[in-house]
Amino acid sequence: MGDGDGLVSVDILFARLYPLCPGGQPRQERSEQQNDEKDGFSRKYHYICLSFHAKIAFYRHNYKLKPKTRMFTENANRIFNRVIEEYHRWDDVDRPVENPYEPGTIDHLLYHKNWIDTVQWHLEDIIRDPQIDPVAALAIKRRIDKSNQERTDMVEYVDSYLLDKYRDVEPRPDARLNTETPAWAIDRLSILALKIYHMAREAERTDVGEAHRAACRKKLDVLLAQQVDLSGAIEELIGDIEAGRKYMKTYKQMKMYNDPALNPVLYGQKK
Repeated sequence: MGDGDGLVSVDILFARLYPLCPGGQPRQERSEQQNDEKDGFSRKYHYICLSFHAKIAFYRHNYKLKPKTRMFTENANRIFNRVIEEYHRWDDVDRPVENPYEPGTIDHLLYHKNWIDTVQWHLEDIIRDPQIDPVAALAIKRRIDKSNQERTDMVEYVDSYLLDKYRDVEPRPDARLNTETPAWAIDRLSILALKIYHMAREAERTDVGEAHRAACRKKLDVLLAQQVDLSGAIEELIGDIEAGRKYMKTYKQMKMYNDPALNPVLYGQKK
């Protein structure tokens, strides 16, 4: 029992509370019509997010994590969930981003980062349509390449924000370098929020058999456990940087295929 993250007591609590949440009657009592309602799914998705935040609170209490440290991923996950829900109100890859946060803030960066990820997620779905027109597919492939560059740029902006935030921290003599920067871990957290949203939708589909839904529920359990674990790892990394136990060092990604001076197919055409 549980999500595989060791928080069985919290899982038991939420299993008992689930019938009390909006749209949360026991699975066998739900009607096909209720499962098919989009707003019903939205309520269930909010419940999944609530369960995640309860587990974070459990970690904070039992492992004595500092609230100011733990708040970073809590805030990031809330923003990611907000982006995903706002995108799916229209489900349109061409809809311009309407970032509600003040430019220059970390919230603005996180919102824009996840919006890019969400749009690209759906572009990746569209391009896999076996009936897609080849010309349209090429246009989408180039759009995905551009999106990948923007995604990388946003990761580097987040790292720059954190570098500036901790610029006055003096690393300890034995300070260590992490294998990845905080922003690249946050990039994985952003993608994970998308996986959780879409796996939750798969687990509620009514046009498939129970075997499909059950398999997706198991995968959703793993994704939720991964979200808790990854959030904890990010918090630990940020805490180590803040305390001088680790230090940040960033490298530009140097994507070569988009650069006409570095891609041999592109610069070869100039000869």
